[in-house]
Amino acid sequence: VQLQASGGGLVQTGDSLRLSCAAAGRPLTNYIMAWFRQAPGKEREFVASLRWSGGRADYADSVKGRFAISMNKVKSTVYLQMNSLKPEDTAVYYCAARIFAASNYSVWGQGTQVTVSS
Repeated sequence: VQLQASGGGLVQTGDSLRLSCAAAGRPLTNYIMAWFRQAPGKEREFVASLRWSGGRADYADSVKGRFAISMNKVKSTVYLQMNSLKPEDTAVYYCAARIFAASNYSVWGQGTQVTVSS
């Protein structure tokens, strides 16, 4: 599986942005797709995840109610809709995938920079 993230940019506080992650390669039926982010000087942190076959999405507490993860199976693309953005959301955002039974995310896309100005 290969992942290609896009959609980052420079926005102002309160704005919205949608990130995309295009997947290619083997079928994703047994995969969990996720978004992580890494701010300057900080460790990478989990943002949201969703099983490709459907089901409940999981979110970090810091983004609950503001971010939404979704997917378009026809386009093999995962999205992260980010609303009410805050300066603390500034980070490089990465999409990732893991097989459902695995404990670690083994497939990573390149990052896309999101900068939220105050």
